[in-house]
Amino acid sequence: MDFTRVTATGLLAQLNAGATTSVEVVRGYLDRADRLGRLNVFVHLEPEAALAQARVIDGKRRAGERLGPLAGVPVAIKDVLCVEGEPTTCGSRMLKNFRPPYDATVIARLKAAGAILFGKTNMDEFAMGSSTETSAYGPTLNPWDESRIPGGSSGGSAAAVAASLAPLALGSDTGGSIRQPATLCGITGLKPSYGRVSRYGLIAFASSLDQVGPFGHDLADIALLLGVIAGRDPMDSTSVDAPVPDYAATLDAPPDTLRIGLVREYFGEGLDPEIEAAIREAVRVYEAAGATTKEVSLPHAKYGIPAYYIVAPAECSSNLARYDGTIYGHRAEDFSPRSPGEEDLPPMIRMMMASRAEGFGAEVKRRIMLGTFALSAGYADQYYNQALKVRRLIRDDFDAAFKEVDVLLIPTSPTAAFKIGERIEDPLAMYLSDIYTITTNLAGIPGLSVPCGLTRSGLPIGMQLLAPAFAEENLLRTARVFERATDWHTRRPEIV
Repeated sequence: MDFTRVTATGLLAQLNAGATTSVEVVRGYLDRADRLGRLNVFVHLEPEAALAQARVIDGKRRAGERLGPLAGVPVAIKDVLCVEGEPTTCGSRMLKNFRPPYDATVIARLKAAGAILFGKTNMDEFAMGSSTETSAYGPTLNPWDESRIPGGSSGGSAAAVAASLAPLALGSDTGGSIRQPATLCGITGLKPSYGRVSRYGLIAFASSLDQVGPFGHDLADIALLLGVIAGRDPMDSTSVDAPVPDYAATLDAPPDTLRIGLVREYFGEGLDPEIEAAIREAVRVYEAAGATTKEVSLPHAKYGIPAYYIVAPAECSSNLARYDGTIYGHRAEDFSPRSPGEEDLPPMIRMMMASRAEGFGAEVKRRIMLGTFALSAGYADQYYNQALKVRRLIRDDFDAAFKEVDVLLIPTSPTAAFKIGERIEDPLAMYLSDIYTITTNLAGIPGLSVPCGLTRSGLPIGMQLLAPAFAEENLLRTARVFERATDWHTRRPEIV
């Protein structure tokens, strides 16, 4: 039996039944990772370290010791999460040599649960991108069509699960970076509510928007992994002290009510007809299952992109200021004057300028400049503070909608996966890839993307379900209604 083709919950059942060992499973994934290296999914993978973890778990299982809920299951890790002693680069030359002296909280929780940390996955540099093309280590390829992008910024993690290189993966989502690649790679991905999962050890892009979340083949896998990583963390003051439901245990319980809202603003210009047809068919599946559907409005959704691209770059400008070659980040060896006037600058200033110029890629520089401008004297009130007011209005729109319905059903991406290189020189076109996901981050609510179809050319389509803050349990149960009625989540790319 090929255990790399089994879901995480299925794999656990096989491990607990003695049908295989964690070492055999890890070797299977390592062999597959070696064969599919051309996808450029992993930026760092230590076979011996993974096998050593597996041997420990197998020993505990043989001895009858109590095991964690992920004992022996490989989990791929987005290269934005700190793992003690392992390279954590954020897909950037700036952090090429960084090895954290500590574990992110979610990593510590994975270890406590018995998971096998299976490699660091490729990503857009500092999580800034929608295609995994801005990585300093080259683009990741979509397992469904290797000429296309896997989405971003968590493209490596999404492609790892889609290509059966790991049964589970962690990503981060600042404006759609879990849900959009999950859709384009034909898998399931969840952005939890802001504060549901600790951000301690997550290298920051935009601190009021970033959130760590799971990728899996189906909702049972998502529920399993979310249950491990969720919960209050004293190391993260933004994590919320709220009870964590047993998501896996309640997944198959029918929702108390099934009231679904269709957002008027998200079904219009720019949405590919094939995507819309798949979403409308998903609505019919829900209606056949007894759901009531209602059109609702998010009138300020149209301001999501401009508000996001002021708030996120502003926070990026602040967070990335530390990487100047003095204490953190790449340090340039040659910082001699390069343009008129630089000869008058102190050597340390020239060193910082040269280090940041060499260490950061074009997209990161673009966002730093946007954010610095938005925060500069005389412009903060005009741009940043106005964007914060719009953000509040967007949250109010969601609050009003959720008084009428339990969840919102919308597209995740306006198109299927596009060709590598197609949008990399057009920032606006790239930014619009996240038009249906960004408002979720601005509002701090959970968003879940699940597979719901294929295009005529065989590319995955996903739909997005949104719920009120900290309503992940009902969100998963509502999505499970659709998953039980369809088989889209079982489809896998034919890649060897």
